[in-house]
Amino acid sequence: MTRRRFLQKTLAAGVGLAAGVRAQRDALRIGVVLPYSGVYAQLGEDITNGMLLYFEERKNLAGGRPIQLIREDETADPSVALRKLTKLVEQDRVDLLTGLVSTASAYAVRDFVHNTRNVLLVSNAGGNALTRERKSPYIFRTSFTSWQVSFPLGRWVAERVAKRVAVVAADYAFGRESVAAFKESFLAAGGEVVQETYTPLGSTDFSAAIARLRQARPGAVYSFLAGSDAAIFLRQYAQFGLKGNVPLTTTGFTVEEDVIQAVGAAAEGAYSSLHWAVRLAIPENQRFVQAYQRRFGRSPSVYAVQGYDTARVIVEAVNALQGDVSNKSRLVEALEGVRFRGPRGLFEFDPKTHHVIQNIYVRQVRNVGGELANVVVADLGKVRDPG
Repeated sequence: MTRRRFLQKTLAAGVGLAAGVRAQRDALRIGVVLPYSGVYAQLGEDITNGMLLYFEERKNLAGGRPIQLIREDETADPSVALRKLTKLVEQDRVDLLTGLVSTASAYAVRDFVHNTRNVLLVSNAGGNALTRERKSPYIFRTSFTSWQVSFPLGRWVAERVAKRVAVVAADYAFGRESVAAFKESFLAAGGEVVQETYTPLGSTDFSAAIARLRQARPGAVYSFLAGSDAAIFLRQYAQFGLKGNVPLTTTGFTVEEDVIQAVGAAAEGAYSSLHWAVRLAIPENQRFVQAYQRRFGRSPSVYAVQGYDTARVIVEAVNALQGDVSNKSRLVEALEGVRFRGPRGLFEFDPKTHHVIQNIYVRQVRNVGGELANVVVADLGKVRDPG
């Protein structure tokens, strides 16, 4: 080897070592795009709280680097979400991205993330296409798809609750996908959908929709609503006399912990399908629930679990890389290898879709010791989105 060649290799090695040391010393900048205003503000707060809890448990370090969250308000406008995410990449120079509650927002940012090779961990938005025809090697999802949480419920409802069902759902991508997934297994099991009603996101009055439900005289109702929409619907469902007379079955977000805390007894008795329940009796969940209650003074929701698990995925992947996330291909490989038991049970990614594989549970809102909570009544087993 010539002296010149030796010096070139030595210099390159020194530069690489210096970059690695600098990467470990500098803050790991995580761009967070979540709703902190509007109909889904509570969801954004819960996801953020879950992330903060896990990071605090790890002394706010990942791969030897202090963690810095740079937050932006997703709002309810997909174009705003894209603008905020672009700002995090181009101005704030974040190392990776996470967040997104709205499916429409997730679809809006997909091409930018893919084309710029920025790694994104979606902590809520469940639109099917994001891990199917619009999947990207740079996008992982730690939450669910509309199909994954709704498809298993249809058959269970047909076999255990009623064969004639009326439907009410929010009129946007995730709402319609949830209904389609429910119907896929419900109809195959001999069920009949007697009516479908779709309501605008951010509705303040469901009386007309509920009147149509009563006229259809179904054996049960299936719904998907979330946030303030769900709270208003549940109150009116009880006020119009359907609660206790027409069983309510839902995708779990309609009666998740944030909604139960808002509406109280109006949610009691509802069945739902989801990948977690506050009363899920496994040690990892019991420890999480206790820690969350101590830190924030209230029970967690599934959104908090998703934030908590997202934070763990980030820390474990960055630890595996010893803090150096500059090579996006290596970061993707590290994320693919993350696997652990957490509050929802076993967590792992499907290597083909980068979507989480997880168990789906049927829960019922019950009064347990004077407190309303979702109690697991059936485990529908491990569910992998078909991709």
